[in-house]
Amino acid sequence: MKISQKLEYACRALTQLAKHHDGRTLTRLDDLAQREAISKSFLLQILNDLRRAGLIESCRGAAGGYLLARPADAISLRQVVDAVDPSLLQNSVGSAGESGPAIQSVWEKLSATLRDALEQITLESICADQSPPMFFI
Repeated sequence: MKISQKLEYACRALTQLAKHHDGRTLTRLDDLAQREAISKSFLLQILNDLRRAGLIESCRGAAGGYLLARPADAISLRQVVDAVDPSLLQNSVGSAGESGPAIQSVWEKLSATLRDALEQITLESICADQSPPMFFI
C-alpha cells in the first residue's frame, strides 16, 4: 500500500499532539515541525486540513498553537485519512467486461475491511504502541 507523505505527516503531527494532550496546552507549529522533521509550510497546510475536519483546534498569536479537538481515544485513523487523503479509501475499479463485477466486488470488500480496520485504530493506541527512547551513557 502506498501511503502519501501528507497522510504520514498528519499522523506524526497528531501523535505528537496526542502525547501532550491535556485539553488546554497548545503546541507551537515550530515545535511540531522540529520534533517530526517536517517543513513548517507543508505542516501548516496539513494542520489546516485537520482543523477543517474538526480533529484539532488552533489559536493564533505569539502564545498560539495547536491541540486536539477531543481526546486521543476519540480520534480514529480513518478520520485522519478522511481529512487529508480520502482517495486512499475510494474504489476506482470499473465493472466492465464479464469478470468486471466480480473483481469490483473483491476490491469493494477489501476497501470495507480497510475502512473498518482504520476505524479501530485511535491516536491513543498509536501512542501506546510507541516505546520510550533509549538513552546510552
